[in-house]
Amino acid sequence: MISLAEIKEGEKAKIIKIEGGYGFQRNLRTRGIREGKIVEIVAKHPLMGPLVISIEGRETTIGRGMAKKIMVERIQ
Repeated sequence: MISLAEIKEGEKAKIIKIEGGYGFQRNLRTRGIREGKIVEIVAKHPLMGPLVISIEGRETTIGRGMAKKIMVERIQ
């Protein structure tokens, strides 16, 4: 298991676990980011900027700190 922040641009991964408090997890779940979902990294902004991810055909942006709390498994 690795964090979402470690996935390369263009790769897909399955969300295994979301670490963090209730408010953090609620924030992600309202955007459709939850365990069992498949996520793709669309873009990684330079200089530790945010990640653009695609989940269920919708794109959203999350910070790298948030991405480090989302544990995933790569999909080949």
